[in-house]
Amino acid sequence: MTTDIVLGLLWRSFWETIWMTGASGLISLIIGLPLGLALVVTGRDGIAEQLTVNRVLAALVNGFRAVPFIILLIALIPLTRLIVGTALGTTAAIVPLTIAAIPYYARIAEVSLREVDRGLIDAVRAMGGNRWTIIREVLVPEALPGIVAGFTVTLVTLIGASAMAGTIGGGGLGDLAIRYGYQRFETDVMIAVVIVLIILVCGMQWLGDRLVAKLDHR
Repeated sequence: MTTDIVLGLLWRSFWETIWMTGASGLISLIIGLPLGLALVVTGRDGIAEQLTVNRVLAALVNGFRAVPFIILLIALIPLTRLIVGTALGTTAAIVPLTIAAIPYYARIAEVSLREVDRGLIDAVRAMGGNRWTIIREVLVPEALPGIVAGFTVTLVTLIGASAMAGTIGGGGLGDLAIRYGYQRFETDVMIAVVIVLIILVCGMQWLGDRLVAKLDHR
């Protein structure tokens, strides 16, 4: 295989991976962060304690997190077909990636939110702040560095999961590595994919770390 063809395949697969990771990551942030907040505020001694609701949410999150991604990928094929119209391709892979990422990120966000100083929450309450004020002015701002760090970890995890999605024709770098590097014994393609994945993960982690450093004023 010529260098030009390999570069063309890598370029296309790279952007497919970026699309899968970016779309599923954004949706996991939009849904996962509120879910993490709900787990914190409805938990024991939370600002809106509802233990029954908390247990139901925790059971759902734990249930999805307990399923290995490769099994979830296959089990969600009917749902993916229903939403996207097909179970193959880059856009189709976003469905299982998102469903796997939401509970994962929700737990990471929950950990960051629980680390917020309880004294700050009590101080806002003493000044007459309501629940939304506490969430908006205390919980989220104070936990923001951890929230961003957790989102970075989630994106890195999604890159690995998107490569796994290539096993069922999900597109991206994983699909390229399987179809050419493994099935056709194109060693140069496999090596190139590994190098691109390493650069992508390191670059994303570096950007996330820089952003966290700017947000953390402690």
